Amino acid sequence: MPADMPILAADGLHKRFGALVVLDGVSLAIARGEALGIVGPNGAGKTTLLSVLSGAQRADAGAIRFAGNDVTALAAPARCRRGLVRTHQIPQPFAGMTVFENAFVAAGQSGRPRGECYDRAVDALRLCGMLGIANRTADTLGLLDRKRLELARALATGPSLLLLDEIGGGLTDAEAGELVEVIRELLRRDISIVWIEHIVHVLLQVARRLICMDAGRIIADGEPKAVLANADVVAAYLGGVAA
Repeated sequence: MPADMPILAADGLHKRFGALVVLDGVSLAIARGEALGIVGPNGAGKTTLLSVLSGAQRADAGAIRFAGNDVTALAAPARCRRGLVRTHQIPQPFAGMTVFENAFVAAGQSGRPRGECYDRAVDALRLCGMLGIANRTADTLGLLDRKRLELARALATGPSLLLLDEIGGGLTDAEAGELVEVIRELLRRDISIVWIEHIVHVLLQVARRLICMDAGRIIADGEPKAVLANADVVAAYLGGVAA
């Protein structure tokens, strides 16, 4: 894959649920090693976009290329094995399994040998600060640790592009700051990041480019300060973001 080729490119994505248009011709490209933030009001289509990019949902029209290959027809497990992985806004770990078992099962989705999956699970838990509680069952975890485990499970698969859906939601500023440090380490490892987040000041600690969505469309794309000052963005948020 040429160094200047986007790690992911989406062209003209459309998605509707009955009469409701959720994605209306969305096109975007993500560079290798980039940290891209996505903001927008509730119902803008942000989570649906991540679902379509990850393969959890199929677009009604449009195309997606990942690492130079057309993955439009691939389901989420196949995209995961290629290195395109997402987290979910509401973590849903295997409650009866330990923290380590959750990460190990996730690593196994890559199809790699058992020993390599073990190493990947350990590395992911170490990175997320969870080795000390690796033997606790997931149903005993608080919100921060469930968020950490959600991220660790995604990392254990060995992603080259990670799609984060409001991983900072519900956390204190201090807790969100801990997650920011983990995400910065991922960028140092050359893992590309696309991060949906309502806590904009947390997002801006990582993102060097920002996209704002509204009504299923991208209404602004560029340097974060310029995007947040964009009149269309301010109107979409009724002034809430630019304040």
